[in-house]
Amino acid sequence: MARSDKAAVVAELTEKFRESGGAVLTEYRGLNVKQLQELRRSLADNASYAVVKNTLTKIAARQAGIDELEELLVGPSAIAFISGDPVEVAKGLRDFAKANPALVIKGGYLEGKKLGVDEITKLADLESREVLLAKIAGAMQAPLAKAAGLFQAPLSKTARLADALRAKLDEAGGSAAEASEGESASGETNES
Repeated sequence: MARSDKAAVVAELTEKFRESGGAVLTEYRGLNVKQLQELRRSLADNASYAVVKNTLTKIAARQAGIDELEELLVGPSAIAFISGDPVEVAKGLRDFAKANPALVIKGGYLEGKKLGVDEITKLADLESREVLLAKIAGAMQAPLAKAAGLFQAPLSKTARLADALRAKLDEAGGSAAEASEGESASGETNES
């Protein structure tokens, strides 16, 4: 590879490191082209997956200010540059590695913090961002619904009490009217 080509590759990798929220390094030895294409398609929405040269990647990582990856750049390496949901990327890599044991996750970094294989696995076990946001929204909405119920309770109690009093008055009023009608009817017969 010519010196100008290497400089271009380093510049491109440096830009990818700077633009991405993180990266996961893998070893792809034993995967064929079709499997790598399948992996790229499965990560397409959240990451770009590139086979890289270790020496050029080390230079690019240093230039981007990411020193966490240098020790992981041994053997055939490929990097998933995270541009979307890191949980989805971790799940995609984990699931692909289960189906294709030739893919080995080496480690990575996320938001400036080095991640080991165990941490990437834990990240993959999390629920997606959308599910977590929905759960948070539901948890925030529950106290509001409870508060609305508490505010409505006195109003509904007052309405039920007013209905009960009205019914009792109607009943008492009806009984009093019947009693007075009964007295007037009996008084008329006594007079005649």
